[in-house]
Amino acid sequence: MSRTAWSAQDQAPPRDEEERLRELGYQPVLARRMGGFGNFAISFSVISILSGCMTLYGFGLSTGGPAVMMWGWAGVGLFVLCVGLALAEVTSAYPTSGALYYMADKLGGRRWGWYTGWLNLLGLLGAIAGIDYGAALFTGAFLNLRFGFDPTPGSTFVIFLCILLLHATLNLFGVRLVSVLNSISVWWHLAGVAVIVGALAIVPDHHQSPSFVFTEFVNDTGWANPFYVAAIGLLLAQYTFSGYDASAHLSEETSNASVTAARGIVRAIWVSWLAGFVLLAGLTFAIQDYAGVQQSATGVPPAQILLDALGTAGASALLLVVIVAQLFCGNAEVAAASRMVFAFSRDNALPGSALWRRVSSRTQTPVPAVWLSVAVAALLALPSLYSATAYGAVTAINVIGITPAYAIPIYLRLRAGKRFQPGPWQLGHWSRPIGWTAVCWVAFVTVLFCLPQSSPVNVGSMNYASVALVVVLVLASVWWYVARRSYSTPAAYGNAREQAEIAEGIV
Repeated sequence: MSRTAWSAQDQAPPRDEEERLRELGYQPVLARRMGGFGNFAISFSVISILSGCMTLYGFGLSTGGPAVMMWGWAGVGLFVLCVGLALAEVTSAYPTSGALYYMADKLGGRRWGWYTGWLNLLGLLGAIAGIDYGAALFTGAFLNLRFGFDPTPGSTFVIFLCILLLHATLNLFGVRLVSVLNSISVWWHLAGVAVIVGALAIVPDHHQSPSFVFTEFVNDTGWANPFYVAAIGLLLAQYTFSGYDASAHLSEETSNASVTAARGIVRAIWVSWLAGFVLLAGLTFAIQDYAGVQQSATGVPPAQILLDALGTAGASALLLVVIVAQLFCGNAEVAAASRMVFAFSRDNALPGSALWRRVSSRTQTPVPAVWLSVAVAALLALPSLYSATAYGAVTAINVIGITPAYAIPIYLRLRAGKRFQPGPWQLGHWSRPIGWTAVCWVAFVTVLFCLPQSSPVNVGSMNYASVALVVVLVLASVWWYVARRSYSTPAAYGNAREQAEIAEGIV
């Protein structure tokens, strides 16, 4: 990339973000107490390679095996970086808590904003469910190793509910605590990866060969077509690389957000890309018994890798490292989702908006929005009590909800052309090629992750992500006719004519 693409704008002087927010039509009510590192940290914490990579590692072992996990991570990371770059450019122009739906509303009109908001909300709530349920699975595996605990679906769900309660409570103390926890999370994740990979490289006497790690293909899905299986296997990487819109959702609480929120998105992606590749390689080289890892009594394949390679004591210690990282991740995701609920309710888009947009006068935190976020996440994970494949469906819900919501404002920005007024962080002449690459990639993975993940397809193995997508679109359509007169984002002061030109001719 050329220096003129986005380096100069990083050196721009800080803007008066409170005034900018008023120009966009909103009165500041949230506390702007987060710095640039904290904004990067929340997206990095939500991506959380120690959550996504570890919780879906068992899924990857069956859907393509090591080859798809390693090369899929490299390829998916590159495309996601394109999505992040394009989204960061639009974020710089519209630094609000509503983020994606506000961008779509201003660039394409009310209906674009409405459906983008509902998709974004589905993805964010699905992410809380996926992250915290994954943390519950690893907690059950830890208890199994140390105390012989039997991690049944029922007991795992109880642990999951306790984790949700913890995250709701932490988020009620205000954004400053959230920011501090996210900053700690960055170093915890990086140090955790270094310790795990270092231990797996040094301690075991046996390691897999490079040809195994980078070329071994495994298909335990029941599908015969290897290309289909490899495509489904990309879910591991695509699920992990989601949630970086958290930087945008926290922009009303970030200093110099027009630059730092955009920069936070991009940095979170490329740092996660590099560290995640190292983590996946370290785990895969250390596999001692492939079938044994897949059928682990702990219920968590990475835990079995650690157990086989390091023994009970070493595996238990590193599992604690992973669990703490996952708790950091889930806490950050609750913060991001609650800000989305707050912002969407501020514009009267949700049933009961008057309640969900309330902000605590003491902590300047949207307390009801926090509780709603964790309650819906609990409901989304309920099928895990009855279906062994439900966790994969929950993660797919996150991907097919949030990923299209990333692409819509990017697409509308491309449609707007020169009528789009960029913020201080922009891509320059790279904007269109990167933007169209991002849109095409999102269209591909959205269709891909609605498809069945295992064969034969029945009630227990069905991919319920497609059902969740249809339900939320139907709900959004029905509620549109109820609330369309009350829903609206405020007009940007002094920009009414430009915004009208942008929206002209766009449905």
